[in-house]
Amino acid sequence: MHLLADDFGTGQVFLSMLWFFLFFIWIWLLIMVFSDIFRSQDLSGGLKAIWVIFVVIMPYLGVFIYLIARGGKMHEHAVETAQAQDAANRAYIQSAVSTSTSPTDQLAQLSNLKAQGVIDDAEFQKMKAKVVGS
Repeated sequence: MHLLADDFGTGQVFLSMLWFFLFFIWIWLLIMVFSDIFRSQDLSGGLKAIWVIFVVIMPYLGVFIYLIARGGKMHEHAVETAQAQDAANRAYIQSAVSTSTSPTDQLAQLSNLKAQGVIDDAEFQKMKAKVVGS
């Protein structure tokens, strides 16, 4: 009985893994180039179409030329996107934190919780002292 694994040595496993990782990196490069082409505000629609056609027809050459010609712009676009996401996150966090209610509203919520039986009288008094004290 002859198994395929009998002919598959350590060097062949290493080469297979190397080719797999190179293929994965190539797919990642394609995704990054296409995403940069489509999100680029400084390219017109015609130039975007030309870049896409060039990358689709001659993928290796197209990607490498795009990386050489517009690599700096790719970095700028990535930085702008990260800054926009950071600003949106900060704005959301700030809005969530700044929506603090007045002490009157907090006391009303506490009394509702007490009336519903969620908290007992001792917890109500402790939380009330905390709200009134702050």
